[in-house]
Amino acid sequence: MQKRFYDKESINKLIVVNKPIFMSSNFYLTRIKKKYKNKKAGFSGTLDPFAKGCLIVAFGQYSKLFKYLAKTPKTYRAVVWLGTQSESLDIEQVTSIEMVDKVDINLIKKELDLLKGDILYTPPKFSAKKIDGKRAYDMARNGEEVVLKESTMHVYETKFISYRHPFITIDVTVSEGSYIRSYAQILLEKLKRVGTLSYLERLNEGKFFFDNEKDLDPLDYIDLPINKYSGTYEWINTGRKISIDYLEEKDDGKYLIILENFFSIIEIKDGEVSYLLNKVNKLC
Repeated sequence: MQKRFYDKESINKLIVVNKPIFMSSNFYLTRIKKKYKNKKAGFSGTLDPFAKGCLIVAFGQYSKLFKYLAKTPKTYRAVVWLGTQSESLDIEQVTSIEMVDKVDINLIKKELDLLKGDILYTPPKFSAKKIDGKRAYDMARNGEEVVLKESTMHVYETKFISYRHPFITIDVTVSEGSYIRSYAQILLEKLKRVGTLSYLERLNEGKFFFDNEKDLDPLDYIDLPINKYSGTYEWINTGRKISIDYLEEKDDGKYLIILENFFSIIEIKDGEVSYLLNKVNKLC
């Protein structure tokens, strides 16, 4: 008899998992689905196979909440390996390793402090970026040409952790969609050295940190103002159109409405109210 991996009944669950190194985010999600015996799940913020760390996973109705969650900025811990060159800008595709002179620690701190704000960069060809529906890293591994457009990342904060030659450890807090491997190459150019990342870990996504896959209440993480509804409960319960007259806040925008057993996300535009998500069950 074939073993059933998944339960038929869907669950609502929001957690942070700790993705291991050298595993794609999609492959690890499959493991998490089997662990919780539920098929309907998704994740936010793809981590490349080389990177490990914080990955937000949601099941059931909660998988539709990603765009509303407070999940930026993101902080990464990176270790830069001086003297090592790699096509993938990490330890997957190393082409050469050389002994290099030490760098003045004060220069590292100075350049790290200067590399903040909006920074132009080109994503690594070994990355989860998609080109015509295909992952760039799959194309690169197959020997296909990978051409990625220049992008902008915003660097909120940098922190020098340690320098034990030839390894420099730093923390970098960046906007969504940034690539720390590209940031490391920009730093190396300033230091007039070659190098690659030997380690990369995402420490957090906004308010989200790994805490042994503890159940999280989405209402603590939805980044929307709360609007109070004074109309008939049944109208929202059955998804009927509601009037702006029964809402406390009447300005255009997206809002969270919290009722006894569920919550809804609405949008007010030109005096009209529409549902973006309705009747999402609260965490039990």
